[in-house]
Amino acid sequence: MSKDRLIIFDTTMRDGEQSPGASMTRDEKIRIARALERLNVDVIEAGFAIASPGDFEAVKAVAETVRNCSVASLARAAARDIEEAAAALKNAVRPRIHTFIATSPIHMQYKLQMTPAQVLDQAVRSVRQARNHTDDVEFSCEDASRSEFDFLCRIIEAVIAAGATTINLPDTVGYGEPGQYGEFVGRLIRAIPNAGKAVFSVHCHNDLGLAVANSLSAVMHGARQVECTINGLGERAGNASLEEIVMAVRTRADVFPVETRIVTEEIVPASRLVSSITGFPVQPNKAIVGANAFAHEAGIHQDGVLKHRETYEIMRAQDVGWSTNRLVLGKHSGRAAVRARFEELGITFETREELESAFRRFKELADKKHEIFDEDLQAIASNVSVGDAAERYQLVALEAVSHTGEKPRAQVTLTIDGVERRSAAEGDGPVDAVFRAIENEVHSGTTLQLFSINAITTGTDSQAEVMVRLERDSRIVNGAGADTDIIVASAKAYLHALNVMAGAVRAHPQISGI
Repeated sequence: MSKDRLIIFDTTMRDGEQSPGASMTRDEKIRIARALERLNVDVIEAGFAIASPGDFEAVKAVAETVRNCSVASLARAAARDIEEAAAALKNAVRPRIHTFIATSPIHMQYKLQMTPAQVLDQAVRSVRQARNHTDDVEFSCEDASRSEFDFLCRIIEAVIAAGATTINLPDTVGYGEPGQYGEFVGRLIRAIPNAGKAVFSVHCHNDLGLAVANSLSAVMHGARQVECTINGLGERAGNASLEEIVMAVRTRADVFPVETRIVTEEIVPASRLVSSITGFPVQPNKAIVGANAFAHEAGIHQDGVLKHRETYEIMRAQDVGWSTNRLVLGKHSGRAAVRARFEELGITFETREELESAFRRFKELADKKHEIFDEDLQAIASNVSVGDAAERYQLVALEAVSHTGEKPRAQVTLTIDGVERRSAAEGDGPVDAVFRAIENEVHSGTTLQLFSINAITTGTDSQAEVMVRLERDSRIVNGAGADTDIIVASAKAYLHALNVMAGAVRAHPQISGI
């Protein structure tokens, strides 16, 4: 018996970006969009066009880049929002306008200060306006899980009649419980007379750790679109995780009456790309994409897997993009071989200059490491063309000294706008000393909000990938750096963040909350 299609709506670049510190540049969104296209998601929500000129340009660029997926822009149920969304999506192959308004009593009374009748009227007018631009219109009832059932029936019936083709029922504050939420979705579908003319969708937040469970429960009760993000990224505790939704449906095909068109082998590469761009590392025990997701340490487990993999594994690591193959390349490898392996990993470069930069970094790393892994190549690619900002600050040389019982000190040589500068400083540790030495010259006025280190591969010669998050005047930016020397990686990450801060980076987009 054939199964229904479950539409995968990815909102990593919109709701995921609303995580504090996860703001993405136009070029970074294009890179993620290409990864999502390789993943074969059905809909890419590229942003919130009216939020800022930067968001508008990012949505426009993604719409012009993506050819095989629908591209959506969020818009409040307001005329100007919808016109901006339509303009940004003008060149999309399959544009979708996603408009929303709050429907719960608490939101209507305290946030909107509107009556239910006014909310219903505005929703209908907005959907009609959106339909003037595209046949693909999604309408979201913000805070649906705390909305009154009868009012939801009235407003959903009205917006479907006005032309909405997808109805989204967000669990905006993560209040839902799987049994109750799924049954709630099913009741709505049964109660609304024209429900058959629209696809019902869910968008669940993870405040109680139930976003995936709530989404899957809704699927069992008739929802045929799930809104989710790579790595479960999103504001507060995040959203339903795309990789968990997709692999649950695939692994438990005996339970779920749906299937997706996702190319699952692209899941891990997409996860790593999003992590490197946003600066949000993936926890080792994260399902599907965590470093330990397919690792076995207990002797009983190891024995069972060696005898028959299925004793302790319900999925194949290779099916989601994990690979145990080592990269057989070294310092004598040429550009063609290195480029071919990048392409096998789904990594492409837009310009010859980007490829040359990646190849140069590969050669530098090959001189430091005996063995190079796919993860090393992915780290190299993540640090090539990492943002829009020009390289105003560049690291020339670094020396850090740390002795037991003495205060660590560092000396750095930088170029600032092409002019070489030297500075020294002491700190609480060698990394702190390096950052202080840099600040002695740049005087950035930023506050360090996050500093994290992850080993890219195993072994003492592993590259360290450092993530730095800086804030200044409500702007939050991330910097990334990788090197076999942790201190050097830290300096690279800090300078990268400063370069991004010096560029045209917009304030963090804390605007919508569906």
